Amino acid sequence: MTAVVHAPGAPCWFELATDDQPTIEAFYPVLFGWTLERTPMPDGSLYTIFQLDGRDVAGTYSLVPGPGGAGADGIGAPHWGVYFRTDDCDKAAARAVALGGRMIASPFELMEHVRMAVCADPEGVVFSLAQQRAHPGADVLGVDNAVCWAELATRDIDRAERYYQQLFGWRLRGHPVAPHGYRVFADGQRMLGGLLQMRPEWRDLAPHWSIYLQVPDVEACVQRALELGGRLESAPFEANSDVRIARLADPRGAAFYVIQFFGDPPA
Repeated sequence: MTAVVHAPGAPCWFELATDDQPTIEAFYPVLFGWTLERTPMPDGSLYTIFQLDGRDVAGTYSLVPGPGGAGADGIGAPHWGVYFRTDDCDKAAARAVALGGRMIASPFELMEHVRMAVCADPEGVVFSLAQQRAHPGADVLGVDNAVCWAELATRDIDRAERYYQQLFGWRLRGHPVAPHGYRVFADGQRMLGGLLQMRPEWRDLAPHWSIYLQVPDVEACVQRALELGGRLESAPFEANSDVRIARLADPRGAAFYVIQFFGDPPA
């Protein structure tokens, strides 16, 4: 596998906030064949990096309890989050707010690893900014058992497109086999993810960023996830003739997609 180089504006890291780290650390390694690398943090907690064949795939940390059971950072229940690379975290965070977003955590240094900030877009969807220091982000993307796609589910796709395009300089375009109105964002190298217009049948589900993990067999992955205590959020379906998708939640409720490609994955 070739290490990934993340261009500015690209999803560069994927992080699970959970309220039960031991349970999560038993679930994902069995489901995806990941190994664990634990790092002590200044507050005494452990940050765990999930690895695939020795390469960093994603991370997880424990939510700090706050009022009503939410995390102290205000982000709430267990969830997968997405970091976007920036060359200047302070400038990007200021721009995220100037464009109509909100600052949740102002830029700060996370040890020697990264300078980061946590923001919310105009719909309140949380995302993070990463100015990489010692840690370069995910070492591998787009192979079996690794993240291959990031997707924003939004109730106002036009506003979301304007916001992220101005913030990250994305090139956005339609996709010939995706749902009507779907937007794909890309850098100069490859497609990075998409923006999806939420439909009425989504009911009161809040807009959110999601990750897709590539697997060789969606049905087998779903069955294994259920055996491990996960939950099926959306049964396997064919998005088109080349793709089969299911939405799962881990034992603590953090949702993610698994996707199987019958043709070539997006390049």
